[in-house]
Amino acid sequence: MEEALTITEEDIKRYYELNKQKKDIEQEMNYLKKKFHELLDDSFGKESKGEIQRGNYKLQRQIRSSVRYDDDHTIEKLEELNLNDFIVEVRRPDTEKLESAIKLGLVEEKDFTDCKKSKITQTIVVKETFSKSS
Repeated sequence: MEEALTITEEDIKRYYELNKQKKDIEQEMNYLKKKFHELLDDSFGKESKGEIQRGNYKLQRQIRSSVRYDDDHTIEKLEELNLNDFIVEVRRPDTEKLESAIKLGLVEEKDFTDCKKSKITQTIVVKETFSKSS
């Protein structure tokens, strides 16, 4: 038989404390990253890889680059060069118009119920509460 799950005040308190520590740690890490980038910029140049060793620790900045085409400009250029085969047409429903048409009664909502997909996201929020002692 499965053991029944229980959540204690201590469990919730621990989650709250860890979440607070996580935020503090992220804030300090962002400060240090900014400091490292500034020093590496001064020493090796902006957007240049670099390496600094202090004691038993080595700090490296790696540079990664990715290229992406600007959609509008690229389509314009392809059309200029008569390369329409290189353009993909994406068909997508205009859901704003559809919702408006449903509200106005121009379209039956029941005709589209099987087309809707719901996305549910779960999140945990813990806040510290203080009981008023009299």
